[in-house]
Parts: sequence; C-alpha cells; structure tokens
Amino acid sequence: MRDAFPDFRLGPVLATSFTGTLSERFGDSVERIPVPRRLVDWLAVSGLVVDSCTADQLDLARELRESIHAVATAAATGEALPAPAVRIINDHSARGRAAAILTDGGKRRWRLGPDAPVEDALGVIAADAVAVVAGERDGKLALCASPTCRAAFFDTSRSRTRRWCDMNTCGNRQKKARFQASHPKGSDAAE
Repeated sequence: MRDAFPDFRLGPVLATSFTGTLSERFGDSVERIPVPRRLVDWLAVSGLVVDSCTADQLDLARELRESIHAVATAAATGEALPAPAVRIINDHSARGRAAAILTDGGKRRWRLGPDAPVEDALGVIAADAVAVVAGERDGKLALCASPTCRAAFFDTSRSRTRRWCDMNTCGNRQKKARFQASHPKGSDAAE
C-alpha cells in the first residue's frame, strides 16, 4: 500500500523538507503524509524514528507544518512573522524531548529516546525551524518561483539566487513550459 503514496521530497533542511510534505499548494496540491503511518515513514527517512502515530498526532504534525510554512514564507518575503504560527512552533520546540548528538563524521544529529512519541520528533522539527528563521545557518529562506508551488526552501547556493525548491520537479517543469511556449506544436521550422 505504501507504494501508492507519492514520493517524499527531501532536502538538506529538516524544517523546510517537512513543509514539503504538502506540495503544489497553489495548484493541485499533493499531500505526502495523508495517513498516520506515512508520517512515521517520513520521520524515519529524516532520522527521527518513532514507533507509531495517531490521527491526533498527525493533525498536530500538519498544524506544525503549516505554521512553519507560514513563518518561513513571511521570513522569505520580509513580512512580520505571524504570531499564532510562531507560538505553535515555539510550543512544539519547548515540548520536544530529544538530544543533539555528534556523529563520528562531525555532524549533528538528533536522538530520540526509546519509545519516543511523535511529539518529540515534532519538537526537533520545530527547533530546526527556529534555527533557520533566526538566521543561525548559512543561507537564506526563499520561495519557489513556480506559481503553483511557492514552497519555502533554504537557499545555500553561493549566490543565494536559487529560484526553485527542487530543480528536478518545479525547475524542470518551468523550463519545459518555457520551451513549449517558444516552440508551439504544429510549427514547422523547415518552412
């Protein structure tokens, strides 16, 4: 049954990858965590292993996701951060119980306790959102240039001018649309 679900769009930043579990927000939206088990799967591939998830926990996760998206969008456009969304992020960050650990390769990872609930994983995601929005990382928040997507993403390119949340999806789709517009079907280049 899991094969019937759309693939996850994973990026290098946990918080913005989490907002990507709902894509094409301004088109035919794609919900990538439609059922509790799918959230467990997403958390696992993101390094946050939990055993189970209830429908109520999925609702909490979606509320956090939308709050992060609202705050990241405001930060990317230079607008005031929406207070209700900030409060939700802060509440999740404060409630989560996880430890930052150092890997052998010198990377930071999060360790959840045994039998960790979904709320602990959501706390890690919220803490990551706080770090990103607060400017504690080298990069900047941006919005995808696709008019149907408008996903928040974290641009770490050297010039900080990346336009697409994912070149393999939104970027290629826009390039294809531009090509098709400049080369209409039925036009004969040999005339």
